[in-house]
Amino acid sequence: MNIRITSIPVIFLLFILASCNQNEEKHIEFENDRLEQIENHTNKVVLSSEVKWEKLNPVRGDDSPQAGTIRGNRNGTKPTGFLAKFADGFSSPPHIHNVTYRAVVIKGSIHNDDPNASTMWMKPGSFWTQPIGESHITSAKGNENIALVEIDHGPYLVQPIEEAYDNGERPVNIDASNIVWLGSDKSTWIDSKSDVQLSFLWENKQSRSIFIKFPASYTGKLESNGSALHAVIIQGELNYDMPKQKQKILDAGSYFSSIDTAIHTISNVTQQDVLVYIRTNGNIKIY
Repeated sequence: MNIRITSIPVIFLLFILASCNQNEEKHIEFENDRLEQIENHTNKVVLSSEVKWEKLNPVRGDDSPQAGTIRGNRNGTKPTGFLAKFADGFSSPPHIHNVTYRAVVIKGSIHNDDPNASTMWMKPGSFWTQPIGESHITSAKGNENIALVEIDHGPYLVQPIEEAYDNGERPVNIDASNIVWLGSDKSTWIDSKSDVQLSFLWENKQSRSIFIKFPASYTGKLESNGSALHAVIIQGELNYDMPKQKQKILDAGSYFSSIDTAIHTISNVTQQDVLVYIRTNGNIKIY
């Protein structure tokens, strides 16, 4: 009797452990199936080497900055993101734009402000906004000066300051040194085991933009649940696993995106942080 009484709990315990292992295996299979299903269709990558450059303001001829569109169409009506390249010593005349834009410095030093403002050179990782209708100048210095520029709709036009007006918006200039970073203890978007950091830059009813800083030796996934996610590498180099394709190496100015719920598998195999700018109309999870 003693043998029977002590052996029943042992058998029951083994049954429970076996059931747990089966459930765990099913959970892993479910997660793998889910990742495979999500990753199959909408992930897209544009390498910086694939960007095609043209004159940003053709009427200025050879004095015009260069523009390389990575999504949308500057001359159309859809939301657009493009790279703007300025020659060393470039300085625009005072002017306005017919749309508000947001921008991030990728390379070099860029100044953007009221024509009478003191020069403030913004380094890579700095963020600024330029309201519609407000007079300003843009200058650059350095061997290579590149910024990411985003507009909510086109066409993107340069207009004379005689047409300037105040629409109530105020420009924002945030130097890279003044970015406020949040870790997993401050944001539920970051897994508690991750050293990734993020910073919220702006938000409206349609979308938001954030910086994400991936530390050295990071390997993980970025999941988004919105109908659109646009990401541009601002600093560093990121390895990106395209579904059913070879791994892509994304350097500064490269771009990845997705439509609808998606998972982006990425890694930072370098010994430096990688800074990514993301615009999305949903939430994200980094793990």
